[in-house]
Amino acid sequence: MRVTLERSHLLASLTHVHRVVERRNTIPILSNVLIRTDDGQLKLKATDLDLEAQESVPALVERPGATTVPAHMFYDIVRKLPEGSQVSLEASADGATLSISSGRSRFSLQMLPESDFPDITVGELSHAFTLEAGDLKRLIDRTQFAISNEEIRYYLNGIFLHTVDGPDGSLFRAVATDGHRLARADIAAPKGAEGMPGIIVPRKTVGEIQRLIEDPKAELKVELSDAKIRLTVGNVVLTSKLIDGTFPDYGRVIPQGNDKELRVDKAEFAEAVDRVSTISSERGRAVKLTLAEGRMVLTVVNPDSGTATEEVMVDYGDTPLEIGFNARYLLDIAGQLTSETAVFHLADAGSPTLIQDAGDGATLYVLMPMRV
Repeated sequence: MRVTLERSHLLASLTHVHRVVERRNTIPILSNVLIRTDDGQLKLKATDLDLEAQESVPALVERPGATTVPAHMFYDIVRKLPEGSQVSLEASADGATLSISSGRSRFSLQMLPESDFPDITVGELSHAFTLEAGDLKRLIDRTQFAISNEEIRYYLNGIFLHTVDGPDGSLFRAVATDGHRLARADIAAPKGAEGMPGIIVPRKTVGEIQRLIEDPKAELKVELSDAKIRLTVGNVVLTSKLIDGTFPDYGRVIPQGNDKELRVDKAEFAEAVDRVSTISSERGRAVKLTLAEGRMVLTVVNPDSGTATEEVMVDYGDTPLEIGFNARYLLDIAGQLTSETAVFHLADAGSPTLIQDAGDGATLYVLMPMRV
């Protein structure tokens, strides 16, 4: 194999695919990226057996072929080459090393045979649809922070994507929860998504999709079954296994009868939470909200260091209420709100609270209270 291509094209492609490769692998071939020539292009592919990324870039193919080299080292070499340079890749006659040449720089990497490189078998993908890449990214951005890290309830380690009937037509919905908080976001369902199976996209795949979407206006093709999902944007194809589990009936934890409404300036509230939580311990990050007509007092008590309080003016006219929340969870949710006003729907100190963006009825958050 001998091929020459622009350093910028090779780097952009390696940036997309090398992230899939884990830094530590017990199976040597999984540390490598597959490079293969294909009709005037160089195709790169990487996998961890659950997630696979591949991309093709234009190249001058002098001698076709295929091989694999260490992904992260290959990426680091190309990243450090001069901007605007040409890169030549040539496999040795004995199939042992790949030479990388650019200007006066020469590198030689150990190769493993292309025949050892695994493929994710996709099988039949029952549903396919296209949508604007920014729409999917927005669903992920609004819900990703609530994905659970708990290994026992593995079915919470991703985002649940499915379709539901809405008042104005079918909705494409993303839901994530870790048992302490829940995030739900909707967009209008794209044509072809109706009737799709509910799927749980793993955390790592969610992160890769997020990084992959560089142009929010780009067209994103989604193909899926109940076991796999494949996303295509531009020349990049991302294929992933799905979490094999049943997502809980999240509708049961979304409160319907919370009759106390609180409206507060989002930025002012977030800044106040951030300030008073400075004094909290890492283990107990509880902040108490004391609500009375027209005002909220935020209080943090840390027996080891002291106390902090701050008063915020709010729009609240119901009965007085004291309720506690995890400060970090409050800040996570505030960071997702897009309008200036956060709307809290409360019941009592022991019941879940519903939080919405005053300017976005398609997104809601549920937060469980803490004892304070």
